[in-house]
Amino acid sequence: MGEGDLGLWAVLVAMIGGAIRVSTPFIFVSLGECLTERSGRINLGLEGTLVFGAMSGYAVAYETNSAWIGVLAAALAGTVFGLFHGWVCKLPRVNDIAIGIALMLLGMGLAFFFGKPYIQPVAPDLPAIPLGFWSSSPQVEAALRVNVLFVVGIALAFLIAWLFRSTRIGLVIRVVGDSSDAARAMGISVDRVRLLATAAGGALAGIGGAYLSLYYPGSWNEGISSGQGLMAVALVIFARWNPVNCIWAALLFGAAGALGPALQSIGISKGYYLSYAAPYVLTLILLIATSSTTRAVRGAPGELSITK
Repeated sequence: MGEGDLGLWAVLVAMIGGAIRVSTPFIFVSLGECLTERSGRINLGLEGTLVFGAMSGYAVAYETNSAWIGVLAAALAGTVFGLFHGWVCKLPRVNDIAIGIALMLLGMGLAFFFGKPYIQPVAPDLPAIPLGFWSSSPQVEAALRVNVLFVVGIALAFLIAWLFRSTRIGLVIRVVGDSSDAARAMGISVDRVRLLATAAGGALAGIGGAYLSLYYPGSWNEGISSGQGLMAVALVIFARWNPVNCIWAALLFGAAGALGPALQSIGISKGYYLSYAAPYVLTLILLIATSSTTRAVRGAPGELSITK
């Protein structure tokens, strides 16, 4: 095998490992947004929830010396943001998107303010499963080092899909998301269902933030998110509001995000910043590809603002 083949193999291995690492927060945030949107509400505030979850998870993990307690703290912080978002949005003449943007800025501002003392301290990391123990290649070992939260995210996607398909709770969420009038006629409290769905979505986004600060990249800083909470909205549209499809969409976004580091790993630095822009370019392409002025987006809940 020649040098060029080794280089291509190194890029492939690095992209596989990078896709797994980078996709994990996308999985959690997209599942949270999928759950929220299936109830008929858009939450653009998940970017702020993600950042605040990263900060709170890192801070609590450092203070308690336990990464898992940090994850629970991040989930709790995300739940609080989701409950607040859901409560405000049920008030008369309140726009979901405007409130989401406001809460995004609020979450990021609070995270930057309270997180300043935790930029330098080192918190414990989340554990990983060394699936590449059989290989003598450091690249393969690194690529197959899978964090526990990645496995949890995959299991959650299938669990939420089963919830939507086979349980009364899932049926209620889908009815509320498709037609609030029909839900009210059935005696369902639309505001309560959307409040709980938004809270659950916020909790998942908080866990995604904890992954960022406690595993990859594994530190707290003010630029930790890079817009992943906002890109999750495009990811959910691309996944057609299907939780299982969110896995493949997240892996695709993760691979795009891993392109720059993969090329650097074999010494290709030309166009460094362009390769790091791949996830954002992919987001634009997906939004353009799924847009239409003549028909509704296939699979979209009927109560979403984007379908009206």
